[in-house]
Amino acid sequence: MNYQEIINAGSKILKLNNIKSYNLDSEILLSSALKLDRSQLLLNLNKEIKNKEKKNFFNFVKRRSKNEPVAYITGYKEFWKYKFKVDRNVLIPRPDTETIIEQVLKELDINSSKKILDVGTGSGCIIISILKERKRCFGVGIDISKNAVKLAKYNAKIQHIDNRIKFLNSDIDNFYRDKYDLIISNPPYIESFKINDLEDDVKSHEPRVALDGGVDGYKKIKLIIKKSSILIKKRGKLFLELGINQTRETLKILNSYGFYKNKVIKDLANKNRCILSTKI
Repeated sequence: MNYQEIINAGSKILKLNNIKSYNLDSEILLSSALKLDRSQLLLNLNKEIKNKEKKNFFNFVKRRSKNEPVAYITGYKEFWKYKFKVDRNVLIPRPDTETIIEQVLKELDINSSKKILDVGTGSGCIIISILKERKRCFGVGIDISKNAVKLAKYNAKIQHIDNRIKFLNSDIDNFYRDKYDLIISNPPYIESFKINDLEDDVKSHEPRVALDGGVDGYKKIKLIIKKSSILIKKRGKLFLELGINQTRETLKILNSYGFYKNKVIKDLANKNRCILSTKI
């Protein structure tokens, strides 16, 4: 079989298993099995596949047929301008979260030397992406998962910024280290009872602790705002990613802890996604 034929075979299997992005997923999984960039794969569609690579590919297709996310199968996800290692201990980075990166970079001059805290860092993709763009800034990322912290440290190392960032295994509730110019967080914000309504890729594979925001979806949001009011410097900036219907209530909470709303930022679908506020 050549590459085109095996892509077609994989696509057929995925389509039969109701995977919507069956053709794209088949191409990405074959690229991973071959250890090739997708662009290189598409330039060599007539090349014959070796038996070992064919076996690996169909193993990947089998896993994807059971709704395992492509990023967990390949072991990485591209985010912003970089490639991050991911596994089932961390959420898969989403394009909408790049909204935070864009806004932070607008707030930080190219020569800024700021101290940044990332709460619930996961793979470290947010804080690492920012530090890659702002060479004089320093960061701290915290997460309650030891395995997430281990993964974030690895990502910082492969992106060559491990000398400007520390990752710590800590909940925000028990964190009292230093004062920060910026605090960033993409917290769990989905109501507990809605978890089971999520797509199977998410609810059955991604870590529930990174999704579940409690009964009303605000459990971690409230805690992060409360602690940020202590950890942030005066006139420091807080960036929060939220669910699309959580803006109004979150603004009330921010106001009660001395934060002034700068702006509400919309995502790629033009939905409210991020709030930027300043400690006053």
